[in-house]
Amino acid sequence: RRGAARSLQVLCKRFTLKNNKAALRSTFPPYIYVFISLPVEVYSVTVDCTVTSRFAHTVMTSKAFNKANSSQEILFEVELPKTAFITNFSMEIEGQVYVGEVKEKEKAKKQYEKAVSSGQTAGLVKASGRKMEKFSVSVNIAAESNVTFVLTYEELLQRKLGRYELLTRVKPKTLVQDFQIVTNIYEPQGISYVDAHATFLSNELLPLVEKTVTDRKAHISFSPTMEQQRKCPGCDGTLIDGDFIVSYDVKREKNLGDIQIVNGYFVHFFAPELPKLPKNVVFVIDISGSMSGRKIVQTREAMLAILQQVHEDDHFAIILFDSVIETWKDSLTKATKENITEAMDYIRRINSRGNRQMERLPERSADMIILLTDGMPNEGESNIGKIQENVRTAIGGNMSLYCLGFGNDVDYSFLDVMSRQNKGLARRIFEASDAVVQLQGFYDEVASPLLLEVDMHYPDNAVDSLTTSHFSQLFNGTEIVVAGHLMDNDLDNFLVEVVGQGVRKKGKTKEMEYIFGDFTERLWAYLTIQQLLEKRSSGTPDEKANTTAKALDMSLQYSFVTPLTSMVVTKPETEDSTSSPLIADKLTEGTWRKQSLKILNMGLVFLKETKTILIDELEVCVCVLDGDPHFMIELPDRGDALCFNINDKPGTIFNLVRDSNSGILVNGEIIGDKKTPPDGKINTYFWRFGIVHQTLGVRLEVSTEDISLFQDGKWVKLHWSDAASIKGSNVDLLVTKDRSLTVTLRDSVKFVILLHKVWKKHPYHRDYLGFYTLDSHLLSPGVHGLLGQFYHGINYEVADLHPGKVPEKPDATMYVKGQELNVTRGWQRDFRGDVKNGENVPCWFIHNNGTGLIDGHVTDYIVSGLFKSV
Repeated sequence: RRGAARSLQVLCKRFTLKNNKAALRSTFPPYIYVFISLPVEVYSVTVDCTVTSRFAHTVMTSKAFNKANSSQEILFEVELPKTAFITNFSMEIEGQVYVGEVKEKEKAKKQYEKAVSSGQTAGLVKASGRKMEKFSVSVNIAAESNVTFVLTYEELLQRKLGRYELLTRVKPKTLVQDFQIVTNIYEPQGISYVDAHATFLSNELLPLVEKTVTDRKAHISFSPTMEQQRKCPGCDGTLIDGDFIVSYDVKREKNLGDIQIVNGYFVHFFAPELPKLPKNVVFVIDISGSMSGRKIVQTREAMLAILQQVHEDDHFAIILFDSVIETWKDSLTKATKENITEAMDYIRRINSRGNRQMERLPERSADMIILLTDGMPNEGESNIGKIQENVRTAIGGNMSLYCLGFGNDVDYSFLDVMSRQNKGLARRIFEASDAVVQLQGFYDEVASPLLLEVDMHYPDNAVDSLTTSHFSQLFNGTEIVVAGHLMDNDLDNFLVEVVGQGVRKKGKTKEMEYIFGDFTERLWAYLTIQQLLEKRSSGTPDEKANTTAKALDMSLQYSFVTPLTSMVVTKPETEDSTSSPLIADKLTEGTWRKQSLKILNMGLVFLKETKTILIDELEVCVCVLDGDPHFMIELPDRGDALCFNINDKPGTIFNLVRDSNSGILVNGEIIGDKKTPPDGKINTYFWRFGIVHQTLGVRLEVSTEDISLFQDGKWVKLHWSDAASIKGSNVDLLVTKDRSLTVTLRDSVKFVILLHKVWKKHPYHRDYLGFYTLDSHLLSPGVHGLLGQFYHGINYEVADLHPGKVPEKPDATMYVKGQELNVTRGWQRDFRGDVKNGENVPCWFIHNNGTGLIDGHVTDYIVSGLFKSV
């Protein structure tokens, strides 16, 4: 296989490739990357996870053999959840095992800096998308030698929307002789259901997921052979590409919940079945200048969706702010159908630029403020500490504050601290095509409060070292978890009392059967460290110092890699170098933000700082076709994009998307200007699209003139001049008058087609269409076409940044699909938020009709008809 890896000195200074062209890249689950310059056989990849009472212990193992007659530098890279703590890493090379040791971060840093000064390299942990982070390490392997990498991490699974979820990302990119994912679950109180699925499972792979469930245990395994992994007969491509997800829930004790006692430690899980409380919620929306463009559009869309979910027993209010404050109504309003409709009309007009004493609100109800902002103070008070103090004083402990921060550049720590100071939490909303879905998902989590001001009481003479035992609220589908140490190791039951607003439950714990292992103690330690790390973000300097010291001691005692510690592994000596340490750190939100900004701010300033940038494969891509005609592959999880133009004579029809597995086909025809402009350049645009879903029996023709749908044996015609919608069993169409058409094909893909209207008397230009793919993750790995080939991401690398012809547009060399391309940093416009003016999106421009980036030549995509295949 040819890969796109080059200039790997960004990860390992000693590793170079002849001619800097050919490299092999293989990826193993979840995100285990192996870079090599000569054949290395990776013959085994396993993911082994054991879940005991929600506490997950995961071991990832990869084995490789260097078949070359010279030593090879190999990079081992694993993606793990951000909420997890690495607990161990080891390498076995030629029978010698090198085991990691967790040390205080400052001590590890000194050891690392000493090694770096002598030219050595280090292990890395960096952000990867929304929920994951990557651990990577490189090591030199002698000729005809074996190496085994083993990484272990632990996490407490959180219950959300009534289930626990264990996610493993698998992107092998090649065939593996011994490949398996095994999950064993043990829940003493009983398992109510278990489900296992993956985004890449085809009808052929689905039967390979084996699931065995008894009352308290579940075993899930997935172990395809090399032939079963193969994408097509005789090829090296693999079908396995995506997320493998195990979700489950447990049976519930109706009164006090479930308490488990093991080796002197206990853990208490509390998730009662209670009627939901009414909410009194205030939506506070930032409409300042920094929220302009896509952010405010997505905020409007999300608020419209959320308002439809507000329950009729709830009360709500809407507040807008920039340099001034504007309220929809002067007080909280009951969520009647009429008031919701009026509020939605108010929200549609948004653009960027205490009530209980009234005896109108239920006595038992939950008060909350939901703040939507990008966290950039640019009017009035700008001191973050002062803003937090003002908010805390104003709220006075009487309600909960939830902060939703938009964009990769959001000051998340500012919002996080402010939320925690006011009995709430913060959530990062990524500025991507699914931002509305993210906002709705958050609201779903907090939409159904069950209990307020919950206190968990345990006898003082029986337990100590408790984790947090007071909770401001408990939401439906979630769970309260408290752990602690028993003073008497022989104690097998004790008195427990749960007190909440209007609720009191009291009783003795049940005697539990003995569970082997120390999982309860490690769960207690994990939970305690997490809560100490949260507390150190607020409080007095002495309080911060004390919590930091305690969290550090426990991290070292239990060998957790946290923001206060690092794992150090000493690499073996080779002929070329002495032994050197590898360092693995834990990311914080601040580190994540710096990494995101580093990619977002690429330009001449960045050019002075570095010569090489490595951009890994993405989880999400938004594929755009608009303008003259401009193709853009937006990569929102990395804050980057690729773009290219396709130029051909008017009347040419191109294949944009084809997926033979699902039967989906999208073609587009270009049209030229009315006549040649004075500059002699004729612009071309897409003016007509043909969309086919053979499996569903759907055919759709969209032009600048009208929209025609064939479904259920008949044609239906819609006009751009009318707002209309069609909801069918296989396809949904939504026409926004003279603006856009949203096409949703059942269980497959979602497109948006924008109409660009030009002045009818314009001497040269015509009306044209833009085509945006918003959701393509359910399409098969074999999807192709000018746009479709990018739906599942792309590997590329940019290096040798240097000034271009235009000062603000630097040139660089891109290494993609085994080729070197000259690219230019520029901008392309995304019209989804503003059909008239668009929003500038920075991108790497690939010249010559995308040659080198697209597979083959542009002529390979020309078809003979609007509904014809290549």
